[in-house]
Amino acid sequence: MCGAKSKSLAFTGLLLNCLEMIFSANTGFSVSLYDVTSQSISLRWPKFSGASSYRVTATAVNTVGHSLLAHFSDVTLKATLTSLIPNTVYAIQAEAIDKNGIILAETQIMQSTAPDIPVIDQAYSKLSNSITVEWRAVPGATSYMLTAQDGDSFIETVVKNSPGTVTGLQPATLYRITIRSINSGGKSQPSPFRKVKTVLAAPILSVSSPSCDSIALSWKAVYMAAGFSVSLMRSDGLGRMLRENTTSTSLIFTNLDPGTLYTIKAYAWNANGMPGDDFTYNQRTSPNAPADVKVAFNSGALRVSWMPTEGALTYTVTASSGLLKLKCNTSSSSCMVPSLQCSSEYYVSVIAYNDAGSSKPTDAVSLKTIPCAPVNISIEEDEPGHLLVSWSSISFGHYYVVFVKSDDGLEVHCNTSYTQCHFQSDCGFTYFISVFAYNKAGQSPLGDVFNYTTAPCCPSDFRAVFVSSDTVRVTWAPVRGADLYETRAAAWSTVVLCNDTAPACTLSALQCNTRYHITVHSFSEARGSNTSCAPKHVETAPCCPNDLILTQVTQSVTNISWSAGKGAQTYVTTLESPKGQAKCRTLQNYCLLGCITCGTNYTVSLKAISETGLTSSCTYQGYSSSACCPSGVKLYRLSNNGIRVFWRASDETMNYSTDLRGSKGNFTCTPSAGRSHCDITEIPCGDVYTVVVVPLTDKGPKLTFCPKKIYSVTCSGSSVGMVIYRGKSNAEHI
Repeated sequence: MCGAKSKSLAFTGLLLNCLEMIFSANTGFSVSLYDVTSQSISLRWPKFSGASSYRVTATAVNTVGHSLLAHFSDVTLKATLTSLIPNTVYAIQAEAIDKNGIILAETQIMQSTAPDIPVIDQAYSKLSNSITVEWRAVPGATSYMLTAQDGDSFIETVVKNSPGTVTGLQPATLYRITIRSINSGGKSQPSPFRKVKTVLAAPILSVSSPSCDSIALSWKAVYMAAGFSVSLMRSDGLGRMLRENTTSTSLIFTNLDPGTLYTIKAYAWNANGMPGDDFTYNQRTSPNAPADVKVAFNSGALRVSWMPTEGALTYTVTASSGLLKLKCNTSSSSCMVPSLQCSSEYYVSVIAYNDAGSSKPTDAVSLKTIPCAPVNISIEEDEPGHLLVSWSSISFGHYYVVFVKSDDGLEVHCNTSYTQCHFQSDCGFTYFISVFAYNKAGQSPLGDVFNYTTAPCCPSDFRAVFVSSDTVRVTWAPVRGADLYETRAAAWSTVVLCNDTAPACTLSALQCNTRYHITVHSFSEARGSNTSCAPKHVETAPCCPNDLILTQVTQSVTNISWSAGKGAQTYVTTLESPKGQAKCRTLQNYCLLGCITCGTNYTVSLKAISETGLTSSCTYQGYSSSACCPSGVKLYRLSNNGIRVFWRASDETMNYSTDLRGSKGNFTCTPSAGRSHCDITEIPCGDVYTVVVVPLTDKGPKLTFCPKKIYSVTCSGSSVGMVIYRGKSNAEHI
């Protein structure tokens, strides 16, 4: 029964590719593996209740007649099965047995042993950080573990097959090398060790090219090194190889080609002459200085060119002038240095560069730049029609050219080695002036362009015409260069000015009866006034009377009087309204005007005329004639000794005042606006009354020329009797 069970388990184990399997008869008893080698399998199990011993059987699945049986006491819970066949699958059965020999529980597993122990054929070091191992293949091994041990430290590497290399080692160090074969079951025991020493580390070079024909090398000491070998050769294969052996840690190769790439190889050897790792480095010698340097000045910049030099990657051009240094970097064989200062001398040199360093600077080439633009330029019109242009002397300026262009397009120039030039000029022109300095390098840059405007021309043949008594209209033809005209009328200490951009001006508020000198000056914003213009003389009109008085004599007649006007011989006075005009011409200083309409606004004007016919039109404050007197004034008796005064109003909005004067008393009545009657109570009867009704206004006293009427008031007993009209009064006042 057990045999059949073992075969069944073996068959199942083969189907599962010899994977570890555990079976238990549902008793909780099991075994586990903790180590597998080529010829041993180590097991452990838990203590089983009631068991007094344990029995373990290992049977090779594919090998007939090879099995192993072992008994253990109840205190032994682990065991190692030895003398097994390498790379072989075993069916392992473990049983727990009581003291009567009865099997209490059992379990089985399938486990393969590891492959056989490999044998190292050879082990060697070609690099300072690794050792290479060669061996014969072991049947059943799927991989191999290489171990390099140095004292207590070790490094392991798993490889597929021979040869294999252990890396990460220290240079010049003795290692114990072993190898173990591996399959799915585990690892074999280590092989017999081999002692192998890693080779020396490579020297780490610091390389530079201190000059265009040399390369310098240095390195730190290498552990266990007895000497060093360094070789150098052109990277393009041309020329011969140079080799140097040394015990020093520095070396320099000379007489090399400038700007050339060299390949350098160096290694250390030990006391036995065994070479270590090599170190390879590519280094270029620094370039030679450029040749055939040429300089030229072009549009404010310096153009420098040269012959390319072998191995140069970039070039730097330096242009020095005193403390100022200008640089230009390029990879070509020419360069433009911008922003050169004018009137300066520069010293130009070129340095070639590559990744190794720089060449020596070329011999400096001198260049003088163009002169600066002249400064302190002044322009004077030393006399009318002549311009003087002057400036300060400029360093490196050999001669000067002055260009003068007028605003009509005409241009002239002056070439001189001095610092001033003379030009002819005309009035009213703007001249644009520029000054250039020259030397062998060329023309100076354009400096400030100055403009100079000559004084505007004088207006000629101007006409002065009186447009009123105190106003003169002056006209003239426009003149070149004038932005503004000033017309000046001067008489003794009195000056009247008129400014305008038009070629005409009106001078007003002139003093009457005065001789004026009239001058027209032309102005420009750039140059100011031309003060050389000639004046003309102008007989102003007579003066207007200062005082003019209007007095209304009657309702239709007004008297006008005035003070004498200086220079006036004849006067014409006019009162004018929409209703009509009243005019008077006289040699006197008063005039009586009739046909005046009452309650009317008049404009008042007076013309003062001189003996030669010059006329001053004088305007005065407007005049309002008096309000119209009412008409139809009548008296009516009222009861209770009262009298009513009735009239026809000339203006319904006007207020009126009524006066009754008699020997027994005077009475006044003022009704409200718009009424045309007024009542006076308790008037004495038996008296003759003078009645007048006058309009009331805000200005002036009561009118005195309204008609007055006479009425007799009789008595009837003690009361007012009949009111009888007696006619008009001839008295001027009441």
